[in-house]
Amino acid sequence: MGFFHLALFVFLVSPPLSLVMSKDIEHGSLIVDGARSVADTDDNFICATIDWWPQDKCDYNNCPWGNTSIINLDLSQPLLTKAIQGLKPLRIRIGGSLQDQVLYEVGNLKSPCQQFQKKNGGLFGFSKGCLQMKRWDELNQFFNKTGAIVTFGLNALNGRRKTKRAAWVGDWDITNAHDFISYTISKGYQIDSWEFGNELSGKGIGANVGAAQYGKDLIKLKQILNTMYHNYKFKPSLIAPGGFYDKNWFDKLLQVTGSGVLNALTHHIYNLGPGSDVNLDSKILDPERLSNVESVFSSMSETIKKYGPWSAAWVGEAGGAYNSGGRDISDTFVNSFWYLDELGIASKYNTKVYCRQSLIGGNYGLLNTTTFSPNPDYYRQV
Repeated sequence: MGFFHLALFVFLVSPPLSLVMSKDIEHGSLIVDGARSVADTDDNFICATIDWWPQDKCDYNNCPWGNTSIINLDLSQPLLTKAIQGLKPLRIRIGGSLQDQVLYEVGNLKSPCQQFQKKNGGLFGFSKGCLQMKRWDELNQFFNKTGAIVTFGLNALNGRRKTKRAAWVGDWDITNAHDFISYTISKGYQIDSWEFGNELSGKGIGANVGAAQYGKDLIKLKQILNTMYHNYKFKPSLIAPGGFYDKNWFDKLLQVTGSGVLNALTHHIYNLGPGSDVNLDSKILDPERLSNVESVFSSMSETIKKYGPWSAAWVGEAGGAYNSGGRDISDTFVNSFWYLDELGIASKYNTKVYCRQSLIGGNYGLLNTTTFSPNPDYYRQV
């Protein structure tokens, strides 16, 4: 991809800030071999997320999400449309922490279709939420207008029961997801890929599901998708687990599912720590710290090579600093050093898709939450 090669070139030939700021400046030369490529990415490499977080999602006494949720994002904003079209083709991954509490207002939904509410004891402090089909229609009209490639994250906890710890057990109830996918197909909406669950791998974030059970449910979902899309030329991919890489868990998942089930193995990365860290900018400018994440990509690559060579590697979500990112850091120029570095590492290990958290929302959005104008990192993708 031309934009990435250029961005990586500029990043590599620019002197490290730690060197420039040092009292003892050393001079040297760097030779870039432009005839030999380290890795190739394709036109679908760049991706950005739209999350489910409501406006009362707060971290560190800061509530940076505003009206940027799947549920309430203003799709009529001209800048939003132009921003997506400007990155065409841009993949949009719909998902996030609350994804496994989303029900779909279709079929025989047994509970009222209500929005997320603050709830003590609820997963991530919120109740279950619901996606109305009217809103789903609006979203798909918007995606069609902008030319976005859509990856949709399904609720993978429906029907399971929570144990005393964070583990959730029992078979997944596919009924509501089946009805939702059926509605989507009936309306002619083209979903490029369905993702199963969000951050439920390994110890999970807030909740977890064992690899054997997860794999069993993926096999069932793949069979359903094959049946539902049987008469269609285009068949969406199935990707999972959208969680943090845990070698034993990921190895087991691929062994359980076997070939022909997972098209891509997705993992999340937030290697800068919490957004509240007062030294966040220093971490972003620390080459050694940035390079530490390479071990994750390397191990992930080995997992796929050994147990699932039919699957591609995707970064399903990466925002640098977690908990909505760093205020007045993640949306500024300095964040670009983390972002470009990780795009380069991901490419080196043959990552096929890299989804930035987020397109809009939180402190790490590519677009400003209120004005919709691009933040500096948006231009790293052009």
